[in-house]
Amino acid sequence: MKKTFLFACVAMMLAACTHSNEQMTNGFINLARQRYAVREYAPTPVEQTKLDSILEAGRLAPTARNVQPQHIYVLQSPEAIAKINELTRCAYGAPVVFLVCYDTDSVWTKDGSNSGDMDCSIVGTHMMMEATELGLGTCWVKWFNPAEVATAFELPANHRPSFLMPCGYAAETSKPSDHHFSRKPLSETVTYK
Repeated sequence: MKKTFLFACVAMMLAACTHSNEQMTNGFINLARQRYAVREYAPTPVEQTKLDSILEAGRLAPTARNVQPQHIYVLQSPEAIAKINELTRCAYGAPVVFLVCYDTDSVWTKDGSNSGDMDCSIVGTHMMMEATELGLGTCWVKWFNPAEVATAFELPANHRPSFLMPCGYAAETSKPSDHHFSRKPLSETVTYK
C-alpha cells in the first residue's frame, strides 16, 4: 500500500513537471505571437513598478563575455519626449522612450568589430517581451540619427545610441501592421546539417 501510494505521488509529480514545462514553452510562444510593433499609444503613464520590471529584464539579458555594456536612458519627462519627437517621427506618442546605448569603453571587441549592437539587441528583446507580459506595447526604432540624439541628450562620448524603444499602453485603435502576420515557413529559414 505504501509503495503504491509512493509511486502514485511520484507519477503525479512527474506529470506536473511535464505539464508545467509545456505551459512555460507554450506561454512564451503565445507571448511572442501576442507581441507586435505598437505605433499608436494611449497617453496613460507607465507605472514605475512596470518600468523597473522591464529594466530588470534587460539587466538579466546575456551579453558578450557578460561585460554588460548597455546603458539605458529612460526618456519620460515632457522635455525629453518633446526632444525625441523633434529627432524622430517614430516615437509614436509613447509616454516613455527607452534610448538604448552601449558603452564603447567596455564593449567586447575582437578583430576590429564589437558586440555593442548585438548586446543591446539582446537586452532590448528581453525588455520588449517583459513589456508585452506586463500588458504594454513597444516598437523597435532605428529611424534616427545617433549623433544628433547623442548631442541633444548630452550623452557621454562613450555612450553610443543603438536603438530607441517607445513603450506604453497601446491606444484602443492600435493594431499590428499588415507585415506583422507575414512569416516565412521554417523550411525557408532553417537548414539542418
